[in-house]
Amino acid sequence: MAAQTGSTEQQILDWLATQRPAMLTLLETLVNTDSGSYDKPGVDAVGAHILRFLGENGIDTEVTPDGAFGDAISATVGQGSGQISNRPILLMGHRDTVFPKGEPTRRPFKIEQGRAYGPGVADMKAGLVMNCFVLAAVKKFGGAPATVQALFTGDEEIGSPFSRKVIEQHARAARAVFNSEPGRASGAVVTGRKGGCFMRFDITGKAAHSGANFEMGISAINELAHKTLALHALSDPPKGITLNVGVVSGGQTVNTVAPWARGEVDLRFITPADRAATMAKVEAIMATSYVPGTSAKLEITGEFLPLVETGDGKALYQHYAAGLKELGNEPTALFTGGCADSGFASATGTPTICAVGPVGGRAHSPDEFMEVDTMVPRAQALALAVLRLPM
Repeated sequence: MAAQTGSTEQQILDWLATQRPAMLTLLETLVNTDSGSYDKPGVDAVGAHILRFLGENGIDTEVTPDGAFGDAISATVGQGSGQISNRPILLMGHRDTVFPKGEPTRRPFKIEQGRAYGPGVADMKAGLVMNCFVLAAVKKFGGAPATVQALFTGDEEIGSPFSRKVIEQHARAARAVFNSEPGRASGAVVTGRKGGCFMRFDITGKAAHSGANFEMGISAINELAHKTLALHALSDPPKGITLNVGVVSGGQTVNTVAPWARGEVDLRFITPADRAATMAKVEAIMATSYVPGTSAKLEITGEFLPLVETGDGKALYQHYAAGLKELGNEPTALFTGGCADSGFASATGTPTICAVGPVGGRAHSPDEFMEVDTMVPRAQALALAVLRLPM
């Protein structure tokens, strides 16, 4: 149903249409602020910019602090109908990036030929800006059927070691979750994602002179090679299961049989059952000594849950897509092998969709971009989805 002239919907759509310059100004500020996942002061500096914007727009906020990673910020607008059973609508986004300290100085925010560039411009500072302005619109004009909340977390790129519990707490209480990761380059919204498990295994062998006492040595590197091949053999791409040993190290000197070695593994999967079955096989590989005398220790260093496609999730996508189509965009949905915080939200049982943010591409690279002309329409589509969510 099209928004009627003079309606709250139309007021919000019209106001958002005037906010592109302000959106880009805030985006430039966020992009030009260092915020690598392990740079807590930088991630919190981005949070300070967001808190300032929210405060200037009269939006209530709460900060959940952490000593190691960026604090979690929650923002709340309105009380909706006042019904106790009318759970809030949750918007999500993360402030951290994958880039090293100083990256914004080396390649600051810029706009060329309709695309914005800079570290984290699409993944996902444009989505943070969009969420801020949707909150501001609802605060200014009202019209939401329930309280609207937003989470601005600081450690997503490393598996949300601090924020996961905060996300789960908010998502469990919500009626729907919209995660504002970047829309795909095609404009698609994500309705399903793989889960990911990041692991490190350490192998102990025995050092020996590689010339004089070669037979006395036990090579941890040789054991690592056997384990790497065995792990790779567990991959089953048709089922969405892949294992990648992406980082290896080990050894002491070239003329010493390696007394230690280390590998880092990325496991991707579609369902929790596939994760459980594959992890059992991984643990069996770790327990096997292909080179007699070696031992291995496995540690999970980070994990994302999958965004499992469900009937409720598909219905939420259809609800969102209707507004996007009304605004003149042809909506599409896809499943992706990438991981995101939306999996933690979805696992609580709350309908969740992802990648509703402004359209972008080439994330995690110097070529990362955001399509400037999508900022306002994606904000408008999200606003319509919030305003029209059934009671």
